[in-house]
Amino acid sequence: MPDSHPRQPSDGGTADTSALVLTGARLTDGRTVDVRLSAGRIEAVGTAGSLAVHGSRVDLAGYLLLPAPAEPHAHCDTALTALTCDGPVSYAPEDVQRRATEATLLQLGHGATALRSHVRIGDAQQLGRMEAVLQARRSLRGLGDLTAVAVPRLLTGRAGADGLAMLRDAVKMGAGVVGGCPDLDPDPAGYVEAVLTVAAEHGCPVDLHTDGDDPARLARLAAMAGGMRPGVTLGPCAGLARLPTAIAARAAAQLAAAGVTVICLPQGGCGGVERGGPEQRGVAPVPLLRAAGVRVAAGSGALRDVSNPVGRGDPLEAAYLLASQTGMRAADAYDTVSTAARAAMGLPEVRVEAGFPAELLAVRGERIADMLSLAYSRIVIHRGRVVARTSAVREYCDTAAAVALELPRQGRSDLPPGGP
Repeated sequence: MPDSHPRQPSDGGTADTSALVLTGARLTDGRTVDVRLSAGRIEAVGTAGSLAVHGSRVDLAGYLLLPAPAEPHAHCDTALTALTCDGPVSYAPEDVQRRATEATLLQLGHGATALRSHVRIGDAQQLGRMEAVLQARRSLRGLGDLTAVAVPRLLTGRAGADGLAMLRDAVKMGAGVVGGCPDLDPDPAGYVEAVLTVAAEHGCPVDLHTDGDDPARLARLAAMAGGMRPGVTLGPCAGLARLPTAIAARAAAQLAAAGVTVICLPQGGCGGVERGGPEQRGVAPVPLLRAAGVRVAAGSGALRDVSNPVGRGDPLEAAYLLASQTGMRAADAYDTVSTAARAAMGLPEVRVEAGFPAELLAVRGERIADMLSLAYSRIVIHRGRVVARTSAVREYCDTAAAVALELPRQGRSDLPPGGP
C-alpha cells in the first residue's frame, strides 16, 4: 500500500510528491528492481533498495511487473447484454453509456489500460450509440484510454449513401478509427474503398471485421490497404483456419506484404462478422500468420453479449488460450495482448525501462507462465498511478500433507483447525 507519510529527500531538496516508487518488483529477466514513476513515465529503474522514496510507494514483492496489456477488439455498446430478461436490449444513450463504462472498467481491472471498441452506427439508433460511448470515454479520462471505432452496416449503392454520410459524421464527433464489416455489404470491395477513402480524408486508422474465408476478397483487401497510413487491422479472420493450408499461407503472405495487422479472438465469437452458427466460430491460424510475417495481436471480443454470454474481457485469458491451444511460448502469447496490441492500436511502445510510458501491470507470480495460469492478484498502473487493484487470497484448512511438504500458502493465521 502507498506510504501514508511521504519521506523527505536526504539532500534537503523539495520532494516530488507526484512520484510513485514500485519496490521489489520482479522482471521477466529475473531481476528484482525498484521503479520510479513520474509525470506519467518511468523515470528510473534500479536494483532493489536503490531508489529513494520521495513520494508514494507500492510494495511489489512477489509480483511480476510487465508492460500493461491493451484491448484491441471490444464491443462496449453491446457488452453485458446477455442477461437482459425483461424485453429487448435497450440502446438508449444512458444505457449504452452505462454498459460501456462498466465494460471498460471491468477490462481495466484485468489490466487493459487502453481499449478499442467497435460501435455500430446507423439503424434505428443513428449516431446515438457512438455519442454514448464517447461520453463514457470522457468520463473515464485518467483511468483508462477508450477509443471508438465507427462501424456502419452498408456503404455502397443507394442504401449505403446514408451510411457513408454518417461515417463521416461519426469521425467528426470523435470516433478515432474507421471500421466496418465488408462481408455484410453487397459490394465488399466498394465498402473497403469507401472506408479507406474516409480514413484518408481524416488521417484515421482502419479496423475492419472480416471472417477471412474468401481468399480472393482478402487479396483485394490487401492490395487496397497496402501502404495505408496510419495502418489497417483486420479481425477476427477465423475463416482463414478453414482454408487449405497452401491457400491460407498465400493469403497470409499477401497480408504481410501489405503491412496489415490481424486481431485474433482466442475465446471465439464476435457479433460483428458471424453469419452462421457455432461451426463458423474459431480462431485465426496464428502460427501460420506469424510464420508469414504478419503482426498478430489478440483481443477479447464479445463480453457477455449474445455472441458469447460468458465472455470475460480478460487479455490474460486471451494470452492463456493462445499458449494452450497453439503451443506459443508464454512470453510470445503475452506479447500479442501487450506489445503487439499496443502497436496495432497506434500506441507508444512500453518497456520497463527509463523513459517509457508508465503503463504497467503487476501480477502475483514469478514467471509469465505462472501469470497466465493463475493471474488472480493484479495491480494496474495507468499514466504513472495505480488505477485498479485485485487481491485474491486462497485459504486451506490445516492438513498434515501441507505441513509435511512445506507447501506455500497465503492466508490468515487465525483459521480454526477445521478449515476456513
